[in-house]
Amino acid sequence: GKPSVPVILQEGLSKMRRHHVHLSRDLETAKRVGARHGVPVVLVVDTARMAADGHTFYVSDNGVWLTDSVPATYLSV
Repeated sequence: GKPSVPVILQEGLSKMRRHHVHLSRDLETAKRVGARHGVPVVLVVDTARMAADGHTFYVSDNGVWLTDSVPATYLSV
């Protein structure tokens, strides 16, 4: 199954069997994407601090932001 929110907040987000972790640019998009899998929980990622700390982001052709992982220290609910 999928990890629970408390586990994610402790361990961070990993790509698991995907190529990257997929990030949404805004709250509405995040809710819409999450709702495809049930009741969405939106996690806030401090991407500015991640980038300043040397993490790399990519943008796909359809505008989805991608990264290899999100350590728990950059996550909040």
